[in-house]
Amino acid sequence: MGLQSLLSGACLTFILGLAVVPLQVRGLNNGLALTPPMGWLHWERFLCETDCQKEPWRCISEQLFMQMADMMVFQGWLDAGYQYVCIDDCWLAPERDANNRLQADPIRFPGGIKKLADYVHGRGLLLGIYQDVGKKTCAGFPGSKDFYDLDAQTFADWGVDLLKFDGCYYGTLDELEDGYRRMSVALNRTGRNIVLSCEWPLYARPLTKVNYTEVAEYCNSWRNFADVSDSWSSVKAILDWTAILQNSLVPAAGPGAWNDPDMLVIGNFGLSWDQQVTQMALWCIMAAPLLMSNDLRDISAESKALLQNKEVIAINQDPLGAQGYRILMDSNFELWEKPLSASSLAVSITNRMEQGGPRRIEFSATMLWKGNVCKKKCYITQLLPTRQEYGYLNMTAKLPLWVNPTGTILLRID
Repeated sequence: MGLQSLLSGACLTFILGLAVVPLQVRGLNNGLALTPPMGWLHWERFLCETDCQKEPWRCISEQLFMQMADMMVFQGWLDAGYQYVCIDDCWLAPERDANNRLQADPIRFPGGIKKLADYVHGRGLLLGIYQDVGKKTCAGFPGSKDFYDLDAQTFADWGVDLLKFDGCYYGTLDELEDGYRRMSVALNRTGRNIVLSCEWPLYARPLTKVNYTEVAEYCNSWRNFADVSDSWSSVKAILDWTAILQNSLVPAAGPGAWNDPDMLVIGNFGLSWDQQVTQMALWCIMAAPLLMSNDLRDISAESKALLQNKEVIAINQDPLGAQGYRILMDSNFELWEKPLSASSLAVSITNRMEQGGPRRIEFSATMLWKGNVCKKKCYITQLLPTRQEYGYLNMTAKLPLWVNPTGTILLRID
């Protein structure tokens, strides 16, 4: 089946319906995360390394996060929009203190989280932290169950700006869902602006149909799928899963409420250059939180430039807040589109072949949004993998493009 025939009729009717829905979404009413959060998160790259004697460069410690904060400021990450320095699991001491308050490991965080928050804030950044809805975190440290109000106030007292709230050891489905609701209310009650990043749908989905309208009432973002790993197979699985469930996911997303496909692993070891381009392009199309998990002290200039590309980031941060969606998968080509403000559109074209060389596709505006773009003419700019201005094209013009295996071309149409 050819590209044009596949994009006719019922398929495009479905696409148009998706394109309109995100404009009506209302997220968690805390006024936060009106565009997807951007920052750095330790988990994928640094995991739960707690032995600072053997692994001083990699252990989860005050030093690691201070160094990353410095890198974010002095290497241009903050200027590009990356604000949050986020702690994941394994920061905790094994037990709560005598007053049942959480406490950081005293050896690895000798100044406590308040000192780290002050350090991060002093550089114009924001601090994220990790906890769990259940009795224990996924790594076995004290969880928040039975202490939601106390923990929320503790985070506020420390100066935390984002909470990643995991879902291990939660008990029953009712306890899981009630825990997320209670922590959301508790955070708002503190009076401090704290973004809530949930994993509610990830844990609830095997047990029930997820009510995304309700999730968006309590969470600023939420995970749907298993942890990303530093591999092309992992990135592919997340993209495929998201596309399959886009009828449920896309309408739920919007300012203050985002589907989170997990961390950017660009700048690590497992993705080729083309695959790094694909992850960046598609995470921006999906209006995903852009939370890197890499070592900012040791990252290639090429990966850094990709992650700091302000025109690409602008696709992700577009104030309309619409999540993009897949409109075509045919002959191992995959097209996604994302409505932007001022009636613009972002389009990604991915070559899903994993062998051979670059493949040609003849791109036409008739493929997009039921032909409702470029009625007269529009201006097309290629942003990735390299920048190129194609200029004005009309609706019937065809633009030949060559896409590398596992690579992506990202276009902006104005």
